[in-house]
Amino acid sequence: MNKHTMKKQLLFFVIFLTTCQPWLVFAQSANSNLSARQLFARYCSSCHGKDRLGETGPALLPENLQRLKKTKAPAVIKYGRVATQMPGYADKLNDQQIQALVNLIYTPLPHIPVWGKKEINHSHIIYKKAFARSNAKNVKPVYSADPLNLFLVVESGDHHVTVLDGDKMVPIKRFKSRFALHGGPKFSSTGRYVYFASRDGWISKFDMYTLETVAEIRAGINTRNAAVSADDRYVLVGNTLPHTLVILDARDLSLIKVIDVKDDEGHSSRVSAVYTAPPRHSFIVALKDIKEVWEINYSDHPPKIYPGYVHDYRSGEGLAETGKFPIRRIKLHDYLDDFFFDQSYEYLIGASRTGKKGQVVDLIVGKKIADIDLPGMPHLGSGITWKYKNTTVLATPNLRKGLVTVIDMHTWKTIKKIKTDGPGFFIRSHENTPYAWVDVFVGPHKDEVHIIDKRTLKIVKTLNPDPGKTSGHIEFNRDGSRALLSIWENKGEVIVYDTKTFKIVKRLPMSKPVGKYNVYNKIHRSAGTSH
Repeated sequence: MNKHTMKKQLLFFVIFLTTCQPWLVFAQSANSNLSARQLFARYCSSCHGKDRLGETGPALLPENLQRLKKTKAPAVIKYGRVATQMPGYADKLNDQQIQALVNLIYTPLPHIPVWGKKEINHSHIIYKKAFARSNAKNVKPVYSADPLNLFLVVESGDHHVTVLDGDKMVPIKRFKSRFALHGGPKFSSTGRYVYFASRDGWISKFDMYTLETVAEIRAGINTRNAAVSADDRYVLVGNTLPHTLVILDARDLSLIKVIDVKDDEGHSSRVSAVYTAPPRHSFIVALKDIKEVWEINYSDHPPKIYPGYVHDYRSGEGLAETGKFPIRRIKLHDYLDDFFFDQSYEYLIGASRTGKKGQVVDLIVGKKIADIDLPGMPHLGSGITWKYKNTTVLATPNLRKGLVTVIDMHTWKTIKKIKTDGPGFFIRSHENTPYAWVDVFVGPHKDEVHIIDKRTLKIVKTLNPDPGKTSGHIEFNRDGSRALLSIWENKGEVIVYDTKTFKIVKRLPMSKPVGKYNVYNKIHRSAGTSH
């Protein structure tokens, strides 16, 4: 082959690449000269914040990456992360660019904003007219619907919340929320008030009678979720940045206390989740970076193991601390990233993202009492319970594997693993129906929903509400006669089903309705839904 022929073939090859695969040349050239900061701005900042302090995604700082080894981080960027909204970028970034991003996120910021008492207090907002209307005497709902059969539908597509009549399935009001609500709204004991937590730390109090926001405060920079005490006096906020717990007055969201989350040696931790345990008059706190679970008593007369009883399962010894809101710190063998309570709130069932087994913690004696066979990544926060034969069972979907695990809550042994068409996020039921509904949230069958007979532990029907679109998060109305399902798309829907016939009753257009929360079921701690 002569040089002239070689040049012609080379020219033809270049023309072929630039005409037939222009996207490849463009993608490579567009990224080739970008710095790590520019790559972060293009691919990461919309979720993790332009300053790496977090938005819909967590903050990407060395302090918040303690459990992710730097050598493992490239794989997360390349392939994404299971059970999160983190996509993979293997088709957009090469290994050198991915490593540059890894080096960037493991580099400390020159200055992390302080968010303590001063900053929290400065952010406090009371909407005076709405607050006055909310606190007037003999306030009645401004609508005719049953206030206990309302749904709150969180629409993340455009950051709104819809108040839905659970009888007529008609929207009563739609209002703009703070950015990226997370963790589910938390109701007061009567359902009169609801508290929202946003990813960027804002806590909002909403009156379900007047349908108005009455107060707000920013409790953190990056927040996990919030919980309301059973006596309606306090709101606890768990933050991932800074590493704090914030206690607010539930009446007007004014600040009461900031607690730094640290162990005995001063190591700090992000908060994984906070919940209230009504029978125990306490908050339960799971930590991402310390192998402990905390119990914070909020009663005026804590039990004798308080104040501040710290229990060590290895030695059985405790250490007393003093002050309001005493902390009981129960040491564990593994982290708790996700957990579930039995109906009595005596037992906490938890799991780690990286663990191979779940663990059962007895909150009375303050120690782990059993391991559970929970492979993959169980979504215990979505677990439900029901009576099965002569026992009570816990059922949880799995975020990595296509199965629902059913566990005997007396023996803590697995009764059955129900095979599904893919990993699922949510399982839901109701006391008045013999069926449990579980989505298939991840994978090629993301548009399916399985219906499980709670009496036989078998799938009896598979629904496909909107082919090709993600179906998820089922929630029941007050009497269990209707099941509401979300189509998780920006141009999505809430689809209402008859729970006896499994037929569609109504379709309501919504903007990515990520969650639906029924007032009655939440405040009565229905076994068929999360608390």
